[in-house]
Amino acid sequence: MNRKNQKLLLFAASSLGAVLLLLQQSTAVEQFVANAREAGGYRADTTAANSLQNWARHVFNQEEGPRDKAAAYIQDEARKRYIAPVDAKIDRVWKAIPGYNGLEVDIEKSLAAAEAQGYPANPPLVYREVPPAVALEQLGPHPVYKGNPNKPLVALMINVAWGDEYLPKMLATLEKEGVRATFFLDGMWLSKHVDTARQIAEKGHELGNHAYSHKNMSTLSRAQNETEIVKTEKLLKEQVGVSGGLFAPPSGDYNQTTVDAAHSLGLKTILWTLDTVDWKKPPADSIVRKVSARVEPGAMILMHPTASSSEALSGMIRSIRAKGLQLGTVSDILSPQRLAKVESPGQ
Repeated sequence: MNRKNQKLLLFAASSLGAVLLLLQQSTAVEQFVANAREAGGYRADTTAANSLQNWARHVFNQEEGPRDKAAAYIQDEARKRYIAPVDAKIDRVWKAIPGYNGLEVDIEKSLAAAEAQGYPANPPLVYREVPPAVALEQLGPHPVYKGNPNKPLVALMINVAWGDEYLPKMLATLEKEGVRATFFLDGMWLSKHVDTARQIAEKGHELGNHAYSHKNMSTLSRAQNETEIVKTEKLLKEQVGVSGGLFAPPSGDYNQTTVDAAHSLGLKTILWTLDTVDWKKPPADSIVRKVSARVEPGAMILMHPTASSSEALSGMIRSIRAKGLQLGTVSDILSPQRLAKVESPGQ
């Protein structure tokens, strides 16, 4: 090959290299996003993509474009803001503990939001929840006494097996405070107070199963356990039109046969974290003090439609909120979903 042809070949090779470098630089951000998506979000190893960007800019002495700057900012914030999910587990004392979703920045949606806003100096961050590897349903038939301690939520559970004279006041307080509670209804009570049960459901509260005749479930056979649960479940479905999938054994009395029976019927066995012991008729202010002193994230607070709890309810709600905790239903406690809105065009 003569010298002229050698020069032409060398020029062509160098030109092709320059073109490839430019193409690499222009697609660095896209490659970064692709790598992140493939590895499950920003946790991907993006060293190669970042090195490619830096190398191309160094060779051509070019400044970062707005898209590159946005991508770099989002990547950095994603790394700092990541919250790992918490698996559901079996605790030696508290039995089944629900899992809790983690939180991460959705890089693709954040980059798209930044583009839509013209790449502002501080691009918006769009979040998504990260489910735990182990969910409550995977743990099998175990009772639940409390929620995940990372979730700042408290549930009020009201077991109803006698009377209804205090329910109107309690319902009025819950409505005034904007709180949804979970009412576990005894089947015999429900058969005589269908209208009241419907009213509770219409006000947005959750209804659960409290067996039929308030027997000590641990003393019953598997078939008898199932009969107690099924009779009330049938009333809930046919008379009220609900089925919450929750079962609270009367007096908190149960054994594994009870839990297995409920599980086979599609119900989770629910106990409580904190008991008001309102059936002993304590003063309302003593209940409020007890709740204020002992309430914690994930707590489920047991009460009944009594004079003590009806008078203490408003103070209980205020004391719970004073601790920075929200109130929800038992199903909200069991859910791994986070409380805060996690996807928005804002920070």
